[in-house]
Amino acid sequence: MDSSQSQQGSKLAGLVENASIQRDGSRLGHGVPIYAKELIAGGFAGAISKTTVAPLERVKILWQTRTAGFHTLGVYQSLKRLSKHEGFLGLYKGNGASVIRIVPYAALHFMTYERYKSWILSNYPMLGSGPIVDLLAGSAAGGTSVICTYPLDLARTKLAYRVVEKKGSFKDGVKGGHSQTGHNSIKSVLTSVYREGGVRGLYRGAGPTITGILPYAGLKFYTYETLKLHVPEEHQKSILMRLSCGALAGLFGQTLTYPLDVVKRQMQVGNLENAAHENARYRNTFHGLRTIVQNQGWRQLFAGVSINYIRIVPSAAISFTTYDMMKSWLGIPPQQKSRSVSTG
Repeated sequence: MDSSQSQQGSKLAGLVENASIQRDGSRLGHGVPIYAKELIAGGFAGAISKTTVAPLERVKILWQTRTAGFHTLGVYQSLKRLSKHEGFLGLYKGNGASVIRIVPYAALHFMTYERYKSWILSNYPMLGSGPIVDLLAGSAAGGTSVICTYPLDLARTKLAYRVVEKKGSFKDGVKGGHSQTGHNSIKSVLTSVYREGGVRGLYRGAGPTITGILPYAGLKFYTYETLKLHVPEEHQKSILMRLSCGALAGLFGQTLTYPLDVVKRQMQVGNLENAAHENARYRNTFHGLRTIVQNQGWRQLFAGVSINYIRIVPSAAISFTTYDMMKSWLGIPPQQKSRSVSTG
């Protein structure tokens, strides 16, 4: 008798607690549409995760674009050399453009993921509600967000791959190459690129980006949601659980799509190998992959992958965890996954 009363009391306490959380969430987001809350949660998650790993992101870009004096160094040596040339703030060069890009990108990515997912669940019930829906919704969301924010990614790369001495002398990623005018702001980069190539120039490298983001974004959401399904109910809200699932999801997705990211970076900076006979630009993604393998070796397709693993673990973990916590804080109702367990 006492045990049954105790169980009923604990259930009642749980219901009261859940109700209070829902009331708090509704007060925080009172009158705000669900999609707007999703935009806020996604944008905040993106900004936090991107700023956390900004120094590692800059070193990765320097390696990918074969910047003189960096592509043969290790992570610590690269960070040390950057600090010597540009000071501590040099580690975050290009992060302003990165954050300006990632806030709308992440906001659109998470929001459209939720909208696509809801649409698929409503219109294609035969797919069930399992991780396959997350794969499709994540891929579609990734493509949508890339198309909308790609020029900012181009500007971030052009800002990040140049290394400027503290005294003002300029280095770029081309050995024996001619000096180019440096840009110190997102606006100047975008203006220059637009004058040279028009709208098409603003989307240079978009091909491998979209080709890469479709499987990467889909696999990332698919892996994250699949891993969460195997977590015991009592640990579902654990921050450590979310961090672990997010980190594994990011690692899995990045490993499969990383070569496309290398092609994208080299297309963005207009820097094929540093040999004199390579004057032409990559015509498309597959031409870029073939040319890199022929002239730079297949290992170049994975240049910077080690630092990317170091970067993606905290980045994906923080992004997913922050988004989930922001959804709870803003009172965004979760989409039920119970049916996927039963159908599985």
